[in-house]
Amino acid sequence: RLAGIVRPGGDMQWCFSQVKGAIDDDVAEADIISTVEFNHTGELLATGDKGGRVVIFQQEIENKNQPQFRSEYNVYSTFQSHEPEFDYLKSLEIEEKINKIRWLPQKNAAQFLLSTNDKTIKLWKISERDKRPEGYNLKEDDGRFKDPNNITSLRVPVLIPMDLMVEASPRRVFANAHTYHINSISVNSDNETYLSADDLRINLWHLEITDRSFNIVDIKPANMEELTEVITAAEFHPHQCNTFVYSSSKGTIRLCDMRVSALCDKHSKLFEEPEDPSNRSFFSEIISSISDVKFSHNGRYMMTRDYLSVKIWDLNMESRPVETYQVHEYLRSKLCSLYENDCIFDKFECCWNGNDSVVMTGSYNNFFRMFDRGQRRDVTLEASRENSKPMQVLKPRKVCAGGKRKKDEISVDSLDFNKKILHTAWHPQDNIIAVATTNNLYIFQDKVN
Repeated sequence: RLAGIVRPGGDMQWCFSQVKGAIDDDVAEADIISTVEFNHTGELLATGDKGGRVVIFQQEIENKNQPQFRSEYNVYSTFQSHEPEFDYLKSLEIEEKINKIRWLPQKNAAQFLLSTNDKTIKLWKISERDKRPEGYNLKEDDGRFKDPNNITSLRVPVLIPMDLMVEASPRRVFANAHTYHINSISVNSDNETYLSADDLRINLWHLEITDRSFNIVDIKPANMEELTEVITAAEFHPHQCNTFVYSSSKGTIRLCDMRVSALCDKHSKLFEEPEDPSNRSFFSEIISSISDVKFSHNGRYMMTRDYLSVKIWDLNMESRPVETYQVHEYLRSKLCSLYENDCIFDKFECCWNGNDSVVMTGSYNNFFRMFDRGQRRDVTLEASRENSKPMQVLKPRKVCAGGKRKKDEISVDSLDFNKKILHTAWHPQDNIIAVATTNNLYIFQDKVN
């Protein structure tokens, strides 16, 4: 079911499926999407926003006999995960923005997910109720208690059908463990523990225990004036429960083994690519900072995203990446203006498709990029309202870096840097992708012949 981004014949086969969110140009800050995540089957898709809300969409199977008629994602549950808080000791506001959502593998009829803002992680249970009890002995159906003296017979309560209700309830709150802002959470393959990372520390939690966590990485120097790098992302290996990686603002990735020692300050492997002296500039250090790191599903590779490129690393080779893909090389000459408008600090995420053959990441002007690893081909696509007719095939976009502009090309100078795709997600089994523009969620799928 998972093809690459190109079919024999070479034409791109992605088409529009749905768009969620308001059409207004006037975007409320609270509605800006801050994270997107499919669950392990792809049946559910969760988004978090700056207003602290989590919206879950469910894939509706319309016709089981004709699977080529793909189902749509419709709102399943919406709940307020985090509220704005105030730290009175430090006189700091803690915003409600959802930084990350991670689903737990399903064990029973209910679904569980972890969501986090800058300081507090919460474990949510999402469950369905389609029956209600009726026929109590001690109270009326409207809840009022009966006079026990008037009860003359014993009734057996029964469950009667009712309209489906989806309830989200907070089962655990993991708080007070991070001095700095949480940037990552990752569930371990043992399904019992998870890690949370902030700028200088990584903590290990047990999903059942909220009042203590173990600090497994601490890069805080004794003197904060000697601080040279921060942790930007962290993730557990998908199969080895003792292994995790974390990336830094200096462009390095450290792989740690928790079997070696309780505090993983000494890494097992350090992945770092020597800098090309010809590309050295004032901005080198800023653009080498890694904004996202993701293991491949098979656990053999990991992908990192820096400002201009995506790199694929083989876990057995630390010296350099095995693949490097330029996301928007045409911006190299524009770094000065991107520094002035702060876009150079944007944190783009990246994701793998279900069989690790294609990687995807976002760019500016609501463009997103796909790189087919086997074919060594890439494509630039756009998420826009203009291309939002059902099953409309997306036309590949091209950016003209300089010289004479061709008819279908877009000039670098006309790119809109306020429109950016930072968050993307790929269905674990199908060619269905979710792409977050500012306050809209676009869903695309490959064209079924």
